[in-house]
Amino acid sequence: MASSEFTWSCSVPNATKVIQMGHGGGGRLTHQLIDRIFQPVFSNPLLNAQHDGAILPFGNIELAFSTDSYVVQPLFFPGGDIGSLSIHGTVNDLAMCGAKPLYLSASFILEEGFALDQLQKITESMQRTALATGINIVTGDTKVVDRGHGDGLYITTSGIGQIVSKFPISPMSIQPGDAILLSGDIGRHGVTILAARGQLSFETDLISDCADLSRPVLALLQAGIEVHCLRDLTRGGLATAAIELSQKSHLHFLLDEKSIEVGEDVQSCCELLGLNPLYIANEGRFICFVKAEECEKAISILQSHPVSARTHRIGTVREHHPNGLVTAKGIFNSEKVLDMLSGEQLPRIC
Repeated sequence: MASSEFTWSCSVPNATKVIQMGHGGGGRLTHQLIDRIFQPVFSNPLLNAQHDGAILPFGNIELAFSTDSYVVQPLFFPGGDIGSLSIHGTVNDLAMCGAKPLYLSASFILEEGFALDQLQKITESMQRTALATGINIVTGDTKVVDRGHGDGLYITTSGIGQIVSKFPISPMSIQPGDAILLSGDIGRHGVTILAARGQLSFETDLISDCADLSRPVLALLQAGIEVHCLRDLTRGGLATAAIELSQKSHLHFLLDEKSIEVGEDVQSCCELLGLNPLYIANEGRFICFVKAEECEKAISILQSHPVSARTHRIGTVREHHPNGLVTAKGIFNSEKVLDMLSGEQLPRIC
């Protein structure tokens, strides 16, 4: 198995025309890559919606279809492993489309020399997670690459779910006046992965927030809440997700920074390393946009589920803005503009 050593560096734009680590961070470089390479070549109405998954008409119903790849290091970490992460990640993307997860495919790229007992643990973890979320793994593929060229194991999962929302859930459905809800504290997954790599000497009892988000989302929809948009806070964290949605909806989002919960351990680690928890990845947190008059009911429903028990309102959608805008109100009630990071704070976190 290849070495899991990492170099601490920030991938920022330069004169070279090659892929950098920052292209995988979910920030400015990722969006430039999509907008300049993939979007123009593959452009079609379904892709151009740029949701967490594609919404596909199928007879009298609609399906959600999503795919994701997982390259996390280390493969096992407090609160999960690459196997459970691969299931949760795709299930959550389907849920963010307002879909009930149904079927999933799994593709494995294995490095020559990878231990079979490790692979056994990971596949068993995937099956336990799939059973718990109610999704079935129904097809897959396996490839092996030369020793030293695969970093042990990469997994790609694709999922299909049935749309159950009565209302269109998308960035374009967000409306001025909407309440912005956050399902819990932020930053735990990214900091947990960082600590698990063992490059730093700090000690923490943190575990990843990696979890199934479909149950609280489906509860909202079954209760008839008019959910306008959902987004899980993976690469790039809360700030990047909010900026993406504001740009697509052409609206101004005002966040109350005082109401955004950051655990003490996460905050301490971020201060030590000069990281901003607003941009750190999560794997069990999402934001939800609902009508202000349904805010309290939505919060009550979400708080009845363990994974979203700490849901609270963190902001409001304000007026139209031609390019989208996200501002955060701090402790002195002054507003600062949030922008996408050019580089990547923490590589290989999912």
